[in-house]
Amino acid sequence: MKITFAAIVPRRSRTKSEASDRLLADYIERAGHYLPCNSQIFDTEAALLESLDRRAGRAPAYAILLDSRGRQLSSEEFAQQVGTLRDAGTQRLVLAIGPADGWSNTALVRANLLFSLGRITLPHQLARVVAAEQLYRALTILAGHPYHSGH
Repeated sequence: MKITFAAIVPRRSRTKSEASDRLLADYIERAGHYLPCNSQIFDTEAALLESLDRRAGRAPAYAILLDSRGRQLSSEEFAQQVGTLRDAGTQRLVLAIGPADGWSNTALVRANLLFSLGRITLPHQLARVVAAEQLYRALTILAGHPYHSGH
């Protein structure tokens, strides 16, 4: 399974945040020890949705859209979800952060899972880092690595 951390950020809204970029790269590299991972930014929601279904593979990508109305999962529950997808042969998993004004109905229908990091609002850069850390944590839980240690 290959994992992509996606975000929708129009070019005119993109800013450099060296600290969050370094953290994101660090967690992607760490997670990459368990499964191939990358990060991708899309200009529009439509571009993201198109990429979910057009990439090579036997099946479309499994799309987890981050949304405050989504399911709130513990780290263990998220790990179980990732493990189930991995063990079922899912080829591509995309964790995506949507546009500033929220996901369209088309995106919500396309999503395989709406996932909430909580009821708080986070800027895109920070949400990407938190999602990457949680994926890394999930992979260490699945591998029995002591990083998580139950807290």
